[in-house]
Amino acid sequence: MNRNQAMDTYLEKLQSIFNEENAKRTKQHSKGKRTAQERLDDLLDSGSWTEFQQFAAGNQDEIEQLNDGVLIGVGTIHGTKVCVFAQDFTVAGGSLGEIHAKKIAWLMDLAADMKAPIIGLNDSGGARIQEGITALEGYGSIFQRNANYSGVIPQISVILGPCAGGAVYSPALTDFIFMVEKTSQMFITGPKVVKVITGTDIAGEDLGGASMHASISGNVHVIAKTETDILQEVRRLICLWKPVKTEEVLAPKGTSLLTLLPTDSRKGYDIKTIIHSLVDQDSFFEVQKKFARNMVIGFARLNGKPIGIISNNPKVMAGCIDMDAADKCARFVRFCDAFNYPLLVLEDVSGFMPGIKQEQGGLIRHGAKIIYAFATATVPRITVILRKAYGGAFVALNSKAIGADFVFAWPGSEVSVMGPEGAASIIYAKEIQKSPNPDQMKQEKISEYRSLYADSYHAANKALIDDIIHPDDTRKRLILAFSLVEKKQRNHPHRKHGNIPL
Repeated sequence: MNRNQAMDTYLEKLQSIFNEENAKRTKQHSKGKRTAQERLDDLLDSGSWTEFQQFAAGNQDEIEQLNDGVLIGVGTIHGTKVCVFAQDFTVAGGSLGEIHAKKIAWLMDLAADMKAPIIGLNDSGGARIQEGITALEGYGSIFQRNANYSGVIPQISVILGPCAGGAVYSPALTDFIFMVEKTSQMFITGPKVVKVITGTDIAGEDLGGASMHASISGNVHVIAKTETDILQEVRRLICLWKPVKTEEVLAPKGTSLLTLLPTDSRKGYDIKTIIHSLVDQDSFFEVQKKFARNMVIGFARLNGKPIGIISNNPKVMAGCIDMDAADKCARFVRFCDAFNYPLLVLEDVSGFMPGIKQEQGGLIRHGAKIIYAFATATVPRITVILRKAYGGAFVALNSKAIGADFVFAWPGSEVSVMGPEGAASIIYAKEIQKSPNPDQMKQEKISEYRSLYADSYHAANKALIDDIIHPDDTRKRLILAFSLVEKKQRNHPHRKHGNIPL
């Protein structure tokens, strides 16, 4: 075959692919879903997509298409190079077979070589049954890379259809999972199997829908109403990981932070109002918004530079740390440390959540994850104590004892082994009981304990706090403090790896 004949054959193949793509688009739209290519167009910068291995396929008679149910390639998001695979549900249900898996594995290796994020647009019926254990081997090859490249490149999974069995384990190994409400589902075993095995009749949305995973299981990090919306959220996250020029920075609107805290220290407030008043305008991207709402985590920019934020939310459960909040915090800290995003902790915590359910559920183990995550993090780390920091929670949430670079506190904040009310009741129990007016004596002892032991100036006197700062100076002080430690280098003792309390 000469060169002209080869070119004619190539163009015929492309025309055939084009015709098949039109048929696939119609079929996918009839189900209320978008095609793999349309999803890529929404996700990536216009004209940036380059596809690879589009002719790689298994048994042509069975899969009816050259792409083997997955498109792989490279594009950009706000100028950042990313590797993306998009499963094509119109080809054998997007099922994963030998070649399908090889394409994804090859792309993951390329992403690691490029040091680029990898994004998976998942819409698959699971393992391709007709390929047998070869398909399962394919899943294993992907799982291996998910684990090996953890902390090497950011890994993002976008669930755009029902994913079950092996199809959910790869997303679970990635850093962030995005889902679409009422379209995306994740479960180990689907509703039909659950009914046969357990006799329970449950809808797919209740078993593994986006809302359930966002609020109960905590498996998903971001949800949205439509495919277009969720892909825009992915674009926003990728964008926030890049710094912007100082001249492009929009400082927060000039609300005095003094007005954002209730005068009654026992009242709750939404920590997000504080966050938005500190970081660059419109830059805060919250992660796991509906899960463990007593802890707020997310990315933002401070003077143009990306940071990770961890904060208690006194509006929910008084900001106490329970098992779910501990897991949420620890994993986020680990991600930020792996990819060198400085950490800011906004602390207003009365302690870990007491109770039988929490203790029996392993709160000790879960809480230890926070300590481990912060103690092993080598990125710049700053804590601001807004109102209170009691007990083990004070130590766990990035105290100087476990390596914080700076700890600041607002005037009037309290740092203590426990709250003054509880402490006074224990320390001065006999005096209170013998007093002719126990209630009055208790209040006096609470005030005495607060002034002697709980005031943040006492902690500053012991060098546990670096400075007491005016709330309205917080942003300025944070910008300066982070600039002082942005080039810090701190190494751990040589070891194969640590053993985080899982």
